[in-house]
Amino acid sequence: MSIKSIGIVGSGIMGSGIAEAAAIHNFEVVLRSRSEATANAMVANMEKSLNRQVEKEKITADERDSALGRVSATSDIGALANCDVVIESVVEDLAVKKHLFTELDRACKEETILATNTSTLPVVEMAMETGRPDRVCGIHFFNPAPVMKLVEIVRPITASDETIATAMEFALACDKTAVEVKDQAGFIVNALLFPYLNNAIRLYEQGVASKEDIDEAMKGGCGFPMGPFALLDLVGLDTSLAILDALYQEFRDPNYAAVPLLRRMVSAELLGRKSGEGFFSYRK
Repeated sequence: MSIKSIGIVGSGIMGSGIAEAAAIHNFEVVLRSRSEATANAMVANMEKSLNRQVEKEKITADERDSALGRVSATSDIGALANCDVVIESVVEDLAVKKHLFTELDRACKEETILATNTSTLPVVEMAMETGRPDRVCGIHFFNPAPVMKLVEIVRPITASDETIATAMEFALACDKTAVEVKDQAGFIVNALLFPYLNNAIRLYEQGVASKEDIDEAMKGGCGFPMGPFALLDLVGLDTSLAILDALYQEFRDPNYAAVPLLRRMVSAELLGRKSGEGFFSYRK
């Protein structure tokens, strides 16, 4: 299948990041959000990101302008009708995503591949909300999508070989490293990463070391670019809790049982960078 146009659904940072990654690599992109205002805000955020790349001389001004020229924003789900691949990146809530896949199935042409950017939820359950389960898969980008090289291509048991091959083709065309993984909670990265993050919170809660020293230890001792608490704040504590809960629900492994401190911080709306306060403060 020749891919020319990509639809992106969702107005968050991942949606605009995936759109940027696709547009800069010559795909026509349709950004769909629930309102024109949030859709236009996504384009504005993308323009800011591309301007930073021009300033750093990673791309030229002409490349920025060309990429922006390939992007259109809309609140109309019908505008996705002729996209070759549509990727949803809405809130990490299975009920919301299942409803969206029903809508996308109705709105998009028969050949369109419908994909989810979920990091943990079962792709097969979204696939079965459509009349095309063979053309549904996971295309999981990492944050920030324009920068991070990895994409997990998630194969539910319903997906055809052609669907997975097309998803791989798209990821590679975006200059990403693509790995195929079966439809199992956490896939590869989060299944390994979140027990580590959870156990870092446990060490801190037990008073083994300060969060600052734990971060420094993991950077200095393991060569990680950032420590677990800085990473939790970047990912979002609410997102991290949702991922751990999904992992625990599937596997019932104690390593996936969220440490109480994390749950209390989410209840207090201390969500990390997105709220200005998390394990560290980001207020100016």
